[in-house]
Amino acid sequence: MTNEMPTITTVIEGREISRDDVFGWEAARIPAAARKIGLSTPAGDLARQKTAFADAKLELGAGEIRRRLARDIRLTDFTARAMTRMSAGRCVISSCDLHVAVGSAAAFADWFTDTSRDDYARSMIGAHPDHFLIDTVADGRQEVVETTGGSPLATRFLVDYEATASLTTLRDPAFPVEAAGAAQNESGLVIGGVRHQFRDEENGFHARLSVEFPRFTPPYLVAQHRWHLACEFSNWIEAAFADH
Repeated sequence: MTNEMPTITTVIEGREISRDDVFGWEAARIPAAARKIGLSTPAGDLARQKTAFADAKLELGAGEIRRRLARDIRLTDFTARAMTRMSAGRCVISSCDLHVAVGSAAAFADWFTDTSRDDYARSMIGAHPDHFLIDTVADGRQEVVETTGGSPLATRFLVDYEATASLTTLRDPAFPVEAAGAAQNESGLVIGGVRHQFRDEENGFHARLSVEFPRFTPPYLVAQHRWHLACEFSNWIEAAFADH
């Protein structure tokens, strides 16, 4: 890899979004996320806030985070079950594209999926204010506790990267690298999924990021989650290609 910070161009619904606009969206999420988890909003500029908030969430620990968000998790699990039943297998896609002027698709995917990295937990939590817990459970699935898109409530789900049969987003052969899997609740009910696809471009790589929600998910949440994707993956990409 390289120690050059990547230039990232975000495209949402065909419109190019500046990195500063994504930073602005991220900055606005920090106070809401801090209130949600019962922490004070960190002081300082965005970089200092991001570092301090990630540290504070990690210091709480997984058990305390689940305890503080238990009410939200119960409510969103009930809602997800209901929307999944009503949607009857139909889904709506929240997606965005990132064009990155450094690195390669394979290099980023290798970094992103390497759960043995010493900085794995911190890089996952620090990529977005609304990431409260991202960890790997005993059966290999990825546990995620986050506020999804513009939802007022935190949710918990597990991503099985070995299970893609339920996904309705088709694999694009032009994107040879992917990270894809079903999103499940605690009982194994499929409540959504992800298909993130990557391909090399002349000066870097192209990330096509897609999340599947039940068809009756509110449109506002779906629209806001495009920004959620832009925020978390831009930060992950910068972390992957910094100081390596």
